[in-house]
Amino acid sequence: MAAGTQARGRALLLINRKARSGEEQAEAAEAALREVGIEPVPADMPDGTSCAEAIARGVARGDVDRVVVGGGDGTLNAAIPGLLEAGLPFGILPLGTANDLARSLGIPFELDGAARVIAEEAPRPVDLGEVNGHCYFNVASIGFSAELAGELKAEAKKRFGKLGYGVAALGLLRRARPFTVTLHHDGRKERARTIQVSVGNGKHYGGGMTVAEDARPDDGQLDVYSLEVRRWWRLVLLLPWLRSGTQGRWRDVRAFRTTALELHTRRPRPVNTDGELTTHTPAVFRMRPAALRVYAPPPGTG
Repeated sequence: MAAGTQARGRALLLINRKARSGEEQAEAAEAALREVGIEPVPADMPDGTSCAEAIARGVARGDVDRVVVGGGDGTLNAAIPGLLEAGLPFGILPLGTANDLARSLGIPFELDGAARVIAEEAPRPVDLGEVNGHCYFNVASIGFSAELAGELKAEAKKRFGKLGYGVAALGLLRRARPFTVTLHHDGRKERARTIQVSVGNGKHYGGGMTVAEDARPDDGQLDVYSLEVRRWWRLVLLLPWLRSGTQGRWRDVRAFRTTALELHTRRPRPVNTDGELTTHTPAVFRMRPAALRVYAPPPGTG
């Protein structure tokens, strides 16, 4: 702890050393927390231990008042069950490839800045999306994004970073074919031919793509869009709108807000939650408002 720094708590520190910057930044992460007056208590993660198990064990063992997760969106997703069980506020040290939740919450990507947020900001509520019992922070997708997650191997993500997304997406894009979905929401039943349906809880996903321009991870709403394009090159034209979250203005994009959705496909299709394949269709989505508390700047200041 730096001289003159007032003690601000003890944090169970969970570092995913397999994340893009996890191994090389582990010691720096501990130092950044000490610099702002937080004493890190490293989580014990022997081989085969999940993030959720490590959190549960660490909270039960140590005198901690918060949990800090160092990693990317996949690490945060894996930590959700442990965070829910612990009932403690959590902080984020962005060490992953995309860091979309940190981006949505206005958390700096630099370790020093992220540590200051954990030390100085009050914890604020954050929602969770849930699909077939699997919780997520950012977005769940069926179609193109799920197929991309299946093809983008962990080693490629670590080696090439965001470029890995682009390389894999380019190869997959020309093979993308529309499929039929049935959507049940708000008393309606809708059928569509689509290449992707995304159900967002947060604002960003996929390394800077935007679910909706006014989406927030604490607004109590799921933002849904369906890409109902007939030709792959139309998706290329859509990319600037997908980055800004304004894709709903296109006539071949269906977009709406809801708190619950049931989605069916003719055959089971994988569902990608925060970059990991976790379940298959049929998919039942629901909102879990204010399920956790996170150290982050107030909304609108990030």
